[in-house]
Amino acid sequence: MQSRPWAREFVEILLIVVIFTLFVRTFVIAHINVPTPSMDPAVMVGDHILVNRFVYAPHWDSPLHRLLPYCQPELGDVVTFAQPDRPRRMLIKRVVALAGETIALVDKQLHRDGVSVAEPWAKHVDPRVWPSSPATPPSRRNRDNLQPIRVPDGHVFCLGDNRDESLDSRVFGPVPMTTVRGRAVVVYWSFERPPSDGEWQGTGHGLRNLLDVVVHFFSRTRWERQFKLVR
Repeated sequence: MQSRPWAREFVEILLIVVIFTLFVRTFVIAHINVPTPSMDPAVMVGDHILVNRFVYAPHWDSPLHRLLPYCQPELGDVVTFAQPDRPRRMLIKRVVALAGETIALVDKQLHRDGVSVAEPWAKHVDPRVWPSSPATPPSRRNRDNLQPIRVPDGHVFCLGDNRDESLDSRVFGPVPMTTVRGRAVVVYWSFERPPSDGEWQGTGHGLRNLLDVVVHFFSRTRWERQFKLVR
């Protein structure tokens, strides 16, 4: 029996690898590069994080439901999602309220359903507390004193751990579950770099970043954060 040409076999194997990789990245595992300090210290600028895209995937009542680890977001989960008012921008924040719950902030203290919530991960770098007054600009007032908001069905309320420097549900409201991409799992690489605004700044900027990584890979890699679970 005549064997197939090695070039054809190589192309077939390559196509299988590419298809499998695309499937995994699209439906199972993705990654995110963190450009801002809004989740510091749990997630730091320069962290590269693997995201489980499968865990919150839409599903139906089927045998697969009993075999595969589908679940709904839980309080305290660190999730990635498309910013509701700018869907091309990906964010990473912590779930602090689920559908049906009422959330509020009183002098920076989180309240859920009228009860003060202990948050060991939350930090505040600005000692000022903007008052709940009509004279205070809404962006500042809502940062520290947010009026009660009931989270609609099919939504979650997400805040950054670094509360005074986070763009989150205090600005754009509850996050639709249809925009949630997955749960952050582990830091697979962390490289110390200055914060950015998270926006694409052109090819030249990307090339400079790449050169920076090549030159400073060993000296600025945070080796102690390798394979650190996101909690």
